[in-house]
Amino acid sequence: MKNAFAVLALLGLSLAACGRDTSSNTAATPPLAAPVAPAATLAPSAGAEAATPAALERAAKANQESTVDAEADRGDVRLERVAAMPESAQLPAGKWKAGTNYIPITPAQPTSAEPGQVEVLEVFWYGCSHCYALDPFLESWKKNKPANVKFVRVPVTWGPAHRAHGRLFYTLEALNKLDALHTTTFEEIHKRGNFLIANDEAQTVKMQLDYAKAHGISEADWNRAYNSFGVNASLQRAEDITRRYRVEGVPVIIVNGKYQTDVGMAGGQSQLIELINDLAAAEKRR
Repeated sequence: MKNAFAVLALLGLSLAACGRDTSSNTAATPPLAAPVAPAATLAPSAGAEAATPAALERAAKANQESTVDAEADRGDVRLERVAAMPESAQLPAGKWKAGTNYIPITPAQPTSAEPGQVEVLEVFWYGCSHCYALDPFLESWKKNKPANVKFVRVPVTWGPAHRAHGRLFYTLEALNKLDALHTTTFEEIHKRGNFLIANDEAQTVKMQLDYAKAHGISEADWNRAYNSFGVNASLQRAEDITRRYRVEGVPVIIVNGKYQTDVGMAGGQSQLIELINDLAAAEKRR
């Protein structure tokens, strides 16, 4: 564990959340909420054969990629700035405060929930230490969450390394191995120091294949899923969600396409779980 913290320190991750560097993006549209302080992102570096801590530190300074482009200005993907939540729609006074503990999203965004369901969506990144810290709380919550709540994880897609981890996530999902290996993947990165990305695509593919084989997945099955239509379509949806919600830091929670919150806003991981439950319950009553 000590080695993992040392690596994360080298990467320069913020203490609040893992964030996207927007310093080189002069055309970026405003985020839904004030972004967290930008932090280093894992990105492939030139001249290194594998994603070592030193290489990743250099890459974090030299190779940042913006997710907001001209398409973000189109009406079909643009969100309006946060508006004040109507008093009638707020949670009971005294426990949570709109604008402090959660942010209303206007207009509300479409979700994947069926009628009668409430979607709870987490945008995360396997390389983020804060997502790793939150994950046990979400895993525990999943076992006892209300039956009407649909929990969805979406990998953030800021840059090449994030998309590579996203492809890993969706390939595991396509092979019905995600439940068994989601937490293991976090541990592979943060406890064992195997970042599962490298300086080129071929090496990244090999590292992820080796990881899959080490956990009982055949090479044929892995290769068939890795570049499949379903995985590519899922990555495209993740790109759309990252853009529509203007995700500037992870982990972030979106409840029913209407409310955005995170660990810092809620006051801690346990408080975030309470807030998720209260927001979902409020949605169920409507």
